[in-house]
Amino acid sequence: MKIHAKISYPLGLFLSALLTSLAGCAQHETSTTIESNAAQRPNILWLVIDDMGLEFSCYGEDLIETPHIDRLAREGTRFTNAFLTSPVCSTARSAMITGMYQTTIGAHNHQSGRGKRKIHVPGEVVPVPVLFQAAGYFTSNGDYPKKREGLGKNDYNFEWDESMYDAPYHGERDDSNQPFFAQLQLWGGKNRHGQQWVEKVRPKVLEKVTLPEKVKLPPYYPRDPLILEDWAHYLDTVQYTDLLIGQILDQLEVEGILDETVIILFGDNGISHARGKQFVYDEGIRTPLIIRGPGIEPDKVRDDLVEHIDLAATSLALAGEPVPEWMQGDDILARDYTRKDAVFAARDRCGETVDMTRSVHTGKFKYIRNFFPDRPHLQPTNYKDTKPILIRLRELHAEGKLNTLQEELLFAPKRPLEELYDIEADPYETLNLAEDPKYETVLRSLRQRLKVWMEKTEDPGPESPEDYAAEMDYQIERNLRNPDAYAAVKANVELYRRWAAERPYVPLSK
Repeated sequence: MKIHAKISYPLGLFLSALLTSLAGCAQHETSTTIESNAAQRPNILWLVIDDMGLEFSCYGEDLIETPHIDRLAREGTRFTNAFLTSPVCSTARSAMITGMYQTTIGAHNHQSGRGKRKIHVPGEVVPVPVLFQAAGYFTSNGDYPKKREGLGKNDYNFEWDESMYDAPYHGERDDSNQPFFAQLQLWGGKNRHGQQWVEKVRPKVLEKVTLPEKVKLPPYYPRDPLILEDWAHYLDTVQYTDLLIGQILDQLEVEGILDETVIILFGDNGISHARGKQFVYDEGIRTPLIIRGPGIEPDKVRDDLVEHIDLAATSLALAGEPVPEWMQGDDILARDYTRKDAVFAARDRCGETVDMTRSVHTGKFKYIRNFFPDRPHLQPTNYKDTKPILIRLRELHAEGKLNTLQEELLFAPKRPLEELYDIEADPYETLNLAEDPKYETVLRSLRQRLKVWMEKTEDPGPESPEDYAAEMDYQIERNLRNPDAYAAVKANVELYRRWAAERPYVPLSK
């Protein structure tokens, strides 16, 4: 079955016949006892958190407390090895909302399909809300707390019709007995940016703020005052997120529907930092995942590997709906579910920054393939280069104030073609074992696994020069009102065009 996305350049929307794709679905037997009639079907609520990793009490963070998220974990099932298939929001969300690898549906380049070049998902694939609408569910997608009019964050890289959401919030449905599939988008780690958060929001909403000197950092980040302060602000956004989730739980209780609602909490990428967001290290792709609700086993911890694209299939099955055969995610609560022995992730172009990395993670070992190894880890990118933490890291590098590990992992002029880590012994992924003869068998095995996965999922590989040119028209034009950003993005685009010849793509066969 060919399932590559179709790309077109005319303006206008598609999705005129999405509901016709319901044929060819396979019913999965779920571990819940939900009855199929509409009155007994549970509500499904996704709590999607921006820019946040596993820094919750129930995941072992001891500098702050997150009682409301801990409650969800205590009353539901917590997954300790849940991973995103992409480390940046638009690609992760494109995969999330279809239950498909973003590489398979052609939505793998961050912020693509926004200009004249349009991306359409393959004909048999439709977003999950469409399937829920066809099943009689009310569908919604809103920010929490409300930050804008209209729908909440979506950020899909393909063409879609806003009518797949009935409203921003489930409370807007006419019939309170109608089951709903809802998403609430929480800003998470994004809240830490700007003086508004530091001076007004944080001191008002938190009883206790995090002290920078108490912060524990990964070893590849220096204990510089600005870096420590930023991480402290990040932990405070975790506390704030916990408070918001408490409010959501309280509201569901007031409505009398908490115990009729399956709540699924997860993130769209890790902390926005030098080795987190946009990168396939665990800091960028490992996500919290907690499921609580009717039929979900309470106070349970699962350590098996799961992917965030599994949540589409799992949600449909919880609602008693068939899981389409084209969907690549699995119902991870099914009685006949076979646990994964590996999960996969992909990073491609982010904004104007050309890259392609792929990873396979077995829980014990992690293999990363860099397809542009002659380029540095911290390639020029306007989005990240304007952040104070990145500016400070570059200053410390220029001043020679980083240690050997930090220099090697963040500022080496080139990256290894292959990276291999023993995650159990080295959870921060600092010691590359790819050239260690003792791990040759593991290296070959994971290299082959990645190759098979890329072939099976029809990985399209690097973006063509023509598509890059079309996408860069949008990236440059969107910054016309910001002279500094406009100049930076334009200069970066020219750099990457030069690098296309000087520092080329290295295929997997090499």
